[in-house]
Amino acid sequence: MMTVGHSTLELGAFLRALGENGCSTLVDVRRYPGSKRYPQFGQERLFASLEGVGIRGVWRVGLGGRRAARKDSVNTGWRNESFRGYADYMQTPEFGAEMDWLMGLPDLETAVVMCAEAVPWRCHRSLIGDAVLARGGEVEDIFVTAGGGSSRRVHEMTEFARVEGGRVWYPGSQEARLFD
Repeated sequence: MMTVGHSTLELGAFLRALGENGCSTLVDVRRYPGSKRYPQFGQERLFASLEGVGIRGVWRVGLGGRRAARKDSVNTGWRNESFRGYADYMQTPEFGAEMDWLMGLPDLETAVVMCAEAVPWRCHRSLIGDAVLARGGEVEDIFVTAGGGSSRRVHEMTEFARVEGGRVWYPGSQEARLFD
C-alpha cells in the first residue's frame, strides 16, 4: 500500500504522480472530503478526474481523522491531541473493521491512501500506515513535487509504537516500561 497527501498541488500534477506510482485505487481517508481552498480536491471533482485516468476512487469515512482523544487514553506517547485521538480510535472495533476492509483490497499493493497533508508525519495516514505494518503489510509514502514528479519512502513504524496481535498503540514512557 502507498500513502499520499494532495496538499496544494494542481490536479494534473497529482494525477501524474499517481500514474507514475501505478495507483489502481485511491482510498480517500479525509473525514470531510471537500476543499473550498483547493476545489480540484473536492471529492466529486477528484473522483471524476480519477475515473478519467482509470483509477478507482473510494471514500472511507471510517478511516477519517479528526477523532477525539479519550480521558483514559492508552496512547499517551502522543503529545499531539489529534494524533492521540486517532490512536484511541484505532483501539475500536470500527477501526478494526475498516482495516479488515483495507487489508482485503485485492489490489492493496497498488492502492493509495490519501489525505490532505503533504507529509505523512503530520497526518493520521501515518497511523494507518502503522496499522498496516502491524498486520503484516508493506507501506510506502509518496512525496509529490509541484511539477508532478514524485519519490517514495518506505514507511517505518512509529518509534514509540507497541504492537500486539496486529493492534498498535502508543504508550507514554511509564506505560511502555510495563511492556518491555
